Amino acid sequence: MPPKFQSFVVFAEMRTGSNFLEANLNAFEGINCHGEAFNPHFIGYPNNDPILGVDLKTRDADPKVLLSAIRNNTARLSGFRYFHDHDPRVFDDIMADETCAKVVLTRNPVESYVSWKIAQETGQWKLTDVKAHKAGQAQFDAKEFSAHLEALQAFQITLLNRLQTTGQTAFYVAYEDLQSVDVMNGLAKYLGVDPQMEALDKSLKKQNPSPISAKVRNYDDMLKALSQLDRFDLTRTPNFEPRRGPVVPSYVAAADSALLYLPLRSGPQASVLRWMADLDGVTRSDLQTKMTQKDLRQWKRKHPGHRSFAVLRHPVQRAHDAFCRHILPVDKGSYVQLRKTMMRRYKMPLPENGPNERYDLAAHRTAFVAFLRFLKGNLSGQTAIRVDPAWCTQTQAIMGFAELCLPDRLIREDDLAAELSDLARAVGRTDAPPVPQAVPDQPFALEQIYDAEIEKLTADAYQRDYVMLGFSAWK
Repeated sequence: MPPKFQSFVVFAEMRTGSNFLEANLNAFEGINCHGEAFNPHFIGYPNNDPILGVDLKTRDADPKVLLSAIRNNTARLSGFRYFHDHDPRVFDDIMADETCAKVVLTRNPVESYVSWKIAQETGQWKLTDVKAHKAGQAQFDAKEFSAHLEALQAFQITLLNRLQTTGQTAFYVAYEDLQSVDVMNGLAKYLGVDPQMEALDKSLKKQNPSPISAKVRNYDDMLKALSQLDRFDLTRTPNFEPRRGPVVPSYVAAADSALLYLPLRSGPQASVLRWMADLDGVTRSDLQTKMTQKDLRQWKRKHPGHRSFAVLRHPVQRAHDAFCRHILPVDKGSYVQLRKTMMRRYKMPLPENGPNERYDLAAHRTAFVAFLRFLKGNLSGQTAIRVDPAWCTQTQAIMGFAELCLPDRLIREDDLAAELSDLARAVGRTDAPPVPQAVPDQPFALEQIYDAEIEKLTADAYQRDYVMLGFSAWK
């Protein structure tokens, strides 16, 4: 049977016990861990020789040369330690390689931070004999710790997501597990190595065994700062929307000017497209649409100094536009099947065959309120109906754009005239035309039914947009 893995990586951070873990891995016959192989400042260890024939200069020119050497070392199962700030050029290859075993070493971030600060003060990063121990205390810095914690958590989230999307699992080791022979033997078994150890490697000693209260000068300040951290992220806005792609075919490029429009559905697209056509003295059919990613790259190369933009619309306006355009009518542009499901399953009070003479302002308000209540459940992942681009959050749509083409400018609809004029000047056009007025929603305008209840229902449904994009009550 072929070996389970051809290489391994230990994902860790400074002061998490990674040196001790490496020492014990190297105590197993058939395992060789090559230190911080992709540390941007050295290769393997400070002042170290080349790894498997690859020196620092060669690695820096092409880190994949070293990665291949580690993978192809048949004498032993080779691996390395990788921290969040190591060479990012190899990260994708590491995560995509299912023959590379993933080991994740974690430690309480307060403890690792304090240990790091003491090591900085004393200059002692390893201890092999207690006689050489240098005592020191850490000075806790709340802002520095917050940045430290954010970097660690962001990398752990990235790791988890990559493991999930590639269908892989990792062997997790906590700092406290490092003193367990059984855990070390279990790790070796996971890596596919049969020999077991009877005792841990004792060449490295714990540097700061005192309680953390004795290791921090301003311990009371640290407690106060930590008490203000939202450990469980209780203030975050929940997001259950499906991720969205960059939807390149929806982008619109101007006929001549170096402008690229990234439309957010249920926004003032008609006004913007008319303005773009008027800017170059053409018709809307002359605008470049339905691009592929290749077309987009070619357009950008042909238009140096280009500007891309998206237009934000207030959530209550977007919701009303989507409702009047896609849900209320039964003509072209409406979601007829979806409409029937909403009426049948979610009891939405819509006119069976679309608005008629009996569909008055009161009926319109009642139906729109029901739609807003539906949106809250839909955007929270509580309905069987898709989250349509016509009413998804603008935050999620922009995040999808950002995978390929982050807009240079996000323009609020209320500022459209001034902002588009500025954009035109940015690409060398000083004769920008006026922006056409948006066509009012049919059969009734939002102004006719808007009130405090509608605002609250919209804010409940689109809490993420209100928080992330800074929307306040309409009008």
